[in-house]
Amino acid sequence: MQKQYDFIRTPVEDCQQCPRLYNFLQELKKKYPKYHNRAVPAFGAENPDLLIVGLAPGMHGANASGRPFTGDFAGILLYKTLYEFRFSNKFESLHNNDGLMLDRVRITNAVKCLPPQNKPVSTEINTCNGFLTEELQTLKPSAVILALGTIAHKSVIKALKLKQKDYKFSHNTAHPLPDDRYMVDSYHCSRYNTQTRRLTEQGFREVFHNIKNLIEQQ
Repeated sequence: MQKQYDFIRTPVEDCQQCPRLYNFLQELKKKYPKYHNRAVPAFGAENPDLLIVGLAPGMHGANASGRPFTGDFAGILLYKTLYEFRFSNKFESLHNNDGLMLDRVRITNAVKCLPPQNKPVSTEINTCNGFLTEELQTLKPSAVILALGTIAHKSVIKALKLKQKDYKFSHNTAHPLPDDRYMVDSYHCSRYNTQTRRLTEQGFREVFHNIKNLIEQQ
């Protein structure tokens, strides 16, 4: 296993740049004092072959646990698939001290703080994009980026200072990027998408087969 990533280069957990999000989390601290209730840092390998970018922490998931996709429904399929493709040592992510380690993979979000009703506004997405820009700069050439959903897709393109019109979101499509990197799109592994079968387990496996092939070709 690679050294696990510690997002100490940016004081993301203490961020107060988005007043609406900051005030919302302050209120949640009163209601859920044992929750993380701060910006959620990235989790996983320090020098990954694959960076997974989600949307934002979930109320009773990452916002509670402090780890991306941990404790909410979306994480079930994600971590199960990571284990199946030998990117992790366990098939589920339960809490920060469960011994889970990711191999060659790091997970982050386009928006680091829980937004009200799980819906960040454009100014919050744009403000948080600076953190994503910093994180993308740490990636080695030839790394693959998995964008879970349209907002994650657009956030990566913005962070890389590329033109949105040249990169349209398309499920299981690999977009060539500068520095021999690729971005692969996938529908988000949310409860809504999986229950409506917009995204099936097999469909998500096909995304990871695509990613695995890209990594092996590099």
